[in-house]
This record gives sequence, C-alpha cells and structure tokens, in this order.
Amino acid sequence: MQNLGFAFSIIPLLREWKPEPKESAAILNRHLQMYNSHPYFSAPVIGSVVRLEEEIRDKGDASDVLAVKNGLMGPYAAIGDTFFWGALRPFAGIVGVVLALQGFVTAPLVFLLIYTPPHLFIRVKGFIEGYRRGKQGMEFIRALNLTRVTSIVRWLSVIIMAVFTVWLSYAEYSPFINTLGIFMALAALAAVLLFYFLIKKGMSQIQIIYGVVALFFVIISLRDLIN
Repeated sequence: MQNLGFAFSIIPLLREWKPEPKESAAILNRHLQMYNSHPYFSAPVIGSVVRLEEEIRDKGDASDVLAVKNGLMGPYAAIGDTFFWGALRPFAGIVGVVLALQGFVTAPLVFLLIYTPPHLFIRVKGFIEGYRRGKQGMEFIRALNLTRVTSIVRWLSVIIMAVFTVWLSYAEYSPFINTLGIFMALAALAAVLLFYFLIKKGMSQIQIIYGVVALFFVIISLRDLIN
C-alpha cells in the first residue's frame, strides 16, 4: 500500500552510502514489502529503520529491520487514526466552524494553527527520536500518552458543541428561535448528561459529535420544509 513511499524515503540513505547495485537492490527490495501505517507516524518508523540499516550493514542480517518495521506500523496506524482523524481534526474543524459563523475571516487560519503543529511535531521529532533510539524509538510515542490526549480533545469537542448549540438557540437562524430559554437550557443540560451516559456505556465521543451534527442538519432541513 505505502511501500513505494517508504522505499522512496530510503533512497537518500543509499545516495549517502553509494553501495554496490546488488546491495542497493537488496535494501530497496526489503522495503518494497507490504507497508501500511498512519502517514504522520511513518516518520518515527523511518527514523528507526534508517538507524537499524546503519547498524546491520556490517552484519548482513535484516531481520531486526523487518521486525521493528512490521511491529510498529500496526500500532502506529491505530494511534494515528484515533488521534488525528478521530479527535484532533474534528476538534479543529469545530473550532473553525464556530469562528466562521461568528464572522471571523481568520477561521481557516485558526484551523491550521490547531491542526498543523501537532502533526509536524510527530513527523520531525518522531524521525529524530526514532533515529536516535533505534529499536527503542517507540518509547518516544509511548511517552506522549496520546490515548489520554485523544480523550481530552474529544471531551473538549463535545463541550464546544454543547455550548455552541445553546448559543445557536438565541441566534436568528436557530430552529429553536421560538423556544423559551429555560427549556433550551434544560435541553442542553439533558443532552450533556445523555452524552456522558453514552460515553460511560462505551460509545465513542467522535460518534456523538457526528451524531449531533447530523441531528442538527435534520432539524434545519425540517424547519426549512415547514417554512
């Protein structure tokens, strides 16, 4: 899947070494095997692989390289998909939409400022730490404790959505414009408690976020049909 990209990233190492054609072919062949991980987390894997390629050049045993590469790509894919696709990107999008509806022309820039630094940090620092630590490169990712960070980011997304929903109840384009404020406040509180109950039952925060967005669009569509 991503094997061509991975092999391409090894080419600078070969240019530095200037090995015999047979050795170059063996190294590239090694990295043309199936590889699939989160694109941002491939940088730490590449760093570790480059370090191990340097260490085994004299030994001629590539088993460690393949073991580390195959052992990291699965967990890194799961961590990256959960954090970046399932938490950070929706959070940045929610903040951007809220600011856009408030009339801030800098909303796209805010989205990029929230989303871009974390993935650049993972890619640059991850490669450096992977190269520095070799087989132990995974310790850098483990120390970030992204599972906990993911949960926090998702909770922030839910909170922002809840607050924004209450705010929309007083906006001129809200489908609840004729609803009394006290009932809207109680409904918002009930929604937050419902979300908490669903999360305790094992439902993902990201499913709740998408569910609320879908419900909101349904309500807007029904309002337009009635009007």
